[in-house]
Amino acid sequence: MDIAGKAKKFLRSKIFTLLCFLIVVVVFFWYFSANHSFLSVRNITRILDSMVLFILFSIGVSLLVIFGEFDLSPGYVGTAIGATIASILAGTGIPWFIAVVICLLLGIVFGLMNAVLVNKFRVQSFIATLAIGSFIAQGFSYIVSGGKTISIDHPVVDWLASYKIWDIIPVTVIISLALIIVYGIILAKTQFGRSIYLCGGNKEAARLAGLNPKRLSYILFANSGMLGALAGMLFAVRLKAGDLAGTNVFSFPAVTAVIFGGVSFGGGSGNMFGCFLGLLIINAFNNGLTIMRVSPNWQGVASGALLLLALTFDYLSNRRSRNIGISKAAKSVRTEG
Repeated sequence: MDIAGKAKKFLRSKIFTLLCFLIVVVVFFWYFSANHSFLSVRNITRILDSMVLFILFSIGVSLLVIFGEFDLSPGYVGTAIGATIASILAGTGIPWFIAVVICLLLGIVFGLMNAVLVNKFRVQSFIATLAIGSFIAQGFSYIVSGGKTISIDHPVVDWLASYKIWDIIPVTVIISLALIIVYGIILAKTQFGRSIYLCGGNKEAARLAGLNPKRLSYILFANSGMLGALAGMLFAVRLKAGDLAGTNVFSFPAVTAVIFGGVSFGGGSGNMFGCFLGLLIINAFNNGLTIMRVSPNWQGVASGALLLLALTFDYLSNRRSRNIGISKAAKSVRTEG
């Protein structure tokens, strides 16, 4: 494909649309913010910091949506793991690194429970993950914490909560950005990533081609649970406590970002860069509203409107792709005729 063809393809892509949307958001809030503070180093850092947990949740969710499944449990898993890490560090004397491993393994267990319901009992992933999250994981958080907030007083927690690279960038921002880059490379450049796309496009065809969609499903649900656990631990680090509300409310905004970032509900398409742009747009938008002192209630309404816009865009894009495919097939038939 020549340069002109590549440019034409890019201009028609979802990534180009997202970049245009991001530019509009940035220019608008830069212009209307007091002293143009929206693009200050401090505010950009604040936006990136607000994205940390959403990035971790979105990575796991986006892989599953590309695969053709869904996961609403990571937010609840994060709450359960936040309570668990607080309980371990506050009262057991177990070294912090062993506590982290235990919590990551526990997150994987929650993910595997989702996979069992989906693969063994044929429960729709939307229902299965909501049940595991809102009942099992949330109930577990109450059992572990005894129904109360547990404070954490630990030097490693203090360091993670306060350390900033060059006294500007929180270390948790670096962790989240590194993870989305690594997962983006895995998805785009490896056989494992191609297998996710193939299964998302058509699981039966992928199975006939020699892939094992069920095994891949277990891996992806386990991965989502592990990332949810990591997000829950970072949330507990920020609060320096295991809170029972925790990260429960983070799941739907993460899904909004995934869909807004071009990951199709139909499976088989999307990438981590689009997911990152979706998160950046949503968090920059909310940050701009905060700077302009718009009520948090209206910020929720705006997030819902963005989700509707994302779903509409996803529907129109998929319909356009189907129409193009049908047109090409019809043209091929006429040519052969």
